[in-house]
Amino acid sequence: MADEKPELSEEEKMAAEWAAAEGGGAGGDARVLSQNEIDSLLGFGDIGTGDQENSGIMALINSALVNYERLPMLEVVFDRLVRMMSTSLRNFTSDNVEVSLDQITSVRFGDYLNSIPLPAMLCVFKAEEWDNSGLMTVDSAMIYSIVDVLLGGRRGTAQMRIEGRPYTTIERNLVERLVRVVLADMSGAFDPLSPVTFRFDRLETNPRFATIARPANAAVLAKLRIDMEDRGGRIEILIPYATLEPIRELLLQMFMGEKFGRDSIWETHLGNELLVTDMKMRAVLGEVSVPLYEVMNWKPGSQLMLNVKPDDMVSLRAGDVTLFQGHMGSLNGHVAVRVEKTTLHDREDD
Repeated sequence: MADEKPELSEEEKMAAEWAAAEGGGAGGDARVLSQNEIDSLLGFGDIGTGDQENSGIMALINSALVNYERLPMLEVVFDRLVRMMSTSLRNFTSDNVEVSLDQITSVRFGDYLNSIPLPAMLCVFKAEEWDNSGLMTVDSAMIYSIVDVLLGGRRGTAQMRIEGRPYTTIERNLVERLVRVVLADMSGAFDPLSPVTFRFDRLETNPRFATIARPANAAVLAKLRIDMEDRGGRIEILIPYATLEPIRELLLQMFMGEKFGRDSIWETHLGNELLVTDMKMRAVLGEVSVPLYEVMNWKPGSQLMLNVKPDDMVSLRAGDVTLFQGHMGSLNGHVAVRVEKTTLHDREDD
């Protein structure tokens, strides 16, 4: 019967692993981590799933980014943009066009420039009223699809991907027309929230020449998918948070036209109830200021002289506020005051 090896303790197992690792450096067998283990260690394992939060190094890298969900009105604006673009691009291409919004994310501007798949066209546009810029990227598939559609290409042909040459003048002009249509729709999408004019500035093919913000600045990235039957591509719209700063409070709204701290229904109800509320008023015949030592010397029978004439006006007050003025008289055996002057409008103007 073979000799059985004694059971090793936890410390002995750990020591054996260290010895094996050291021996591997000197020519022994060392355990090599797989790519999945390395990605899991660094926090890259869940990238692309969109359902789980990043961990590890990626969590530290993205911790400083501003989450676009803090600006919920952006989703409403981009949903409106998708509907408008579907109609505009159908009229522009005379083809059946379907526009869909893939996702809205927050990115660093520098990271986005480094991730753009080339060749592509980058459009720099200006937001006139906000006095800042944005960036629109049209990928190569979209460029060749729009050129093919506008120049009468056949349907069902495979998408071309021509690399190693610059874009021609015709291609640049056709893409510029497409960009102007999208920018007009963007202006219309933001118009109910805040009127703004997005003006075409320039087209670039090198990302280094399309720098509109510092590399570490946060920006909102909206990815749009455009399908024209068997052709199509992507358009990505990047707007730095500095550009959206003038309308930041409007983008914080949960729905269009929201007013924080106000409820129009309650205001109307309160106003109607105030109009039927009973209010006590006092008719002040006259006032006089008397030193306290004289008041202390008053006795039954003391007389107080008021500097008031019979034809002087009487003040009608609610609390300490004078609302009306008029002359005193009698009506049906009762003392009455005929209102001849009001101070309500003067107070509303103030």
